[in-house]
Amino acid sequence: IYELSLSKPELDTFFRLYAVVPRELTASFDGIPVGQPVPEPLTLITSQFLHAGFLHVGSNMLFLWIFGNNIEEKLGGIRFLIFYLTCGALAALAQWFFSALSPIPALGASGAIAGVMGAYIIRFPNAKILTLVPLFFIFFVARIPAVFYLGFWFLQQAFNGIASLGAQAQVGMEGGGIAYWAHAGGFVFGAILGPILGLFDD
Repeated sequence: IYELSLSKPELDTFFRLYAVVPRELTASFDGIPVGQPVPEPLTLITSQFLHAGFLHVGSNMLFLWIFGNNIEEKLGGIRFLIFYLTCGALAALAQWFFSALSPIPALGASGAIAGVMGAYIIRFPNAKILTLVPLFFIFFVARIPAVFYLGFWFLQQAFNGIASLGAQAQVGMEGGGIAYWAHAGGFVFGAILGPILGLFDD
């Protein structure tokens, strides 16, 4: 809501302050001051609460609603919050690793929610996901096991991430667009961190 009150120049400045800017994060890791009032490593957290528009935040909240409640129920509120923010930060680092010189701000909760999805696939692999499936020009609803639904989603992100590396090699190191490596990285980290934090404790 606060973002809606900002003009385009103000919003750009706001994103550069609180989103992850890979090039500036790289400089901070190298000990080079970037002159930002917000320490760059802190943007690994603050960036998770920024979104580029209603569709961005709406789609993220839909996936969090579908997969998050079961994981929160297993972990409990405090551990879920720790899990969620940690996955988001690690996902941002995964994206930074593949686009360390990009000047384009990276923002959104997608990496954290991908972590929730990674935990979901190992804890509830046989849960049925109500899915709208396209067949040519016809759409029908099917219940797909989570292991197939989320497994396919992860492979999509990894494949698109690899393809984006080729595009970056051709046009330079700016990156931008969809943060596929944040999605894939968050998913993997979620699958690892979930059991560590007690996902399988009854």
